[in-house]
Amino acid sequence: MELDKFSILNFKNIRQAEFDFSPKINCFVGQNGVGKTNILDAIYYLSFCKSAFNPVDSQNICHDADFFLLQGHYVSDDDVKEEVYCGLKNHRKVFKRNGKEYSKLSEHIGRIPLVLISPRDIELILGVSEDRRRFIDMVISQYDQNYLYEEIRYKKALKQRNALLKQEGNIDVDFFSVYEEIMADAGEKIHRTRKAFLEEFTPMLQAMYSQLADSSEQIALNYISNCNDGDFLNQLRAHRAKDAVVGFSLCGVHRDDLEMTLSGYPIRREGSQGQNKTYLTALKFAQFEFIKAHNNQKPILLLDDIFDKLDASRVGKILSLVSRNGFGQIFITDTDRNFISKMIDSTGMDARVFEISGGEVVHEI
Repeated sequence: MELDKFSILNFKNIRQAEFDFSPKINCFVGQNGVGKTNILDAIYYLSFCKSAFNPVDSQNICHDADFFLLQGHYVSDDDVKEEVYCGLKNHRKVFKRNGKEYSKLSEHIGRIPLVLISPRDIELILGVSEDRRRFIDMVISQYDQNYLYEEIRYKKALKQRNALLKQEGNIDVDFFSVYEEIMADAGEKIHRTRKAFLEEFTPMLQAMYSQLADSSEQIALNYISNCNDGDFLNQLRAHRAKDAVVGFSLCGVHRDDLEMTLSGYPIRREGSQGQNKTYLTALKFAQFEFIKAHNNQKPILLLDDIFDKLDASRVGKILSLVSRNGFGQIFITDTDRNFISKMIDSTGMDARVFEISGGEVVHEI
């Protein structure tokens, strides 16, 4: 998938910008805080119907404006043209594909496959379990629409069960049974899909890490879930009294986690800064390969300031990876114009470089 033309109006600090992109490498250079990452986030938004960095839609509108517009013209790997439009005004979001508005935003997920690598990925290692579940869900949702449906169904039932747990007095167990049966049915499907995904994905991650690392360290992903411990419905029933004390559901796939290990130990405890960055880069490149295999499209790849603090060897290996025919369109942000020029020369690929300042494109190099 390639983003051919792109228009931004009133998105974050980008008042107005229009781009004609290279089908290969596109670079945004400029000092920190000028809007480079906001341009990547706008591209991300047209794939996922939301910002990668701020979930509150209204806060993504430019100061002193009351709306934003994003419009992208895409070309698929089999040369099919797509137009995607998003507008937000008065808290109403409109998403259109080829002029037709979606009735549900979930219908768009996976249409424009994309992978973002950014410094904030460190939260996958150091953050809470929700960050790691979000990663799994984001990958699966780009190729499995049924998974999204089960996620929505599960969350609705979970919300209703939690509301019952907060009520005082005796509550008819039949009310609990209705929501617990939905949670169990949807939850077991979610668990099976996540488990199957990780069984296929982990070897891809290990192979990618071996290409990027300068060592023979072994890495792994361990899936932690209540559903690993037996019948989920029975667990929900058994936890009901304890859940009523705390007022929310302590058991379920909404509490699943992913343990990332290095040489058999949790990387969040043992990993150095360099090992963490290599692990996360391998994770995201494996995500790229996985989505490409399942979506039959090369995802758009966004690299947000990822070369900072990487040694020359790792930078070289990353550049070697993205120079292969298996990769498609790539967007890169960096503060160092000289580094970008050398990088482009080393890949030998077609490229365009945009200098960004104050939320504007001041020069195309």
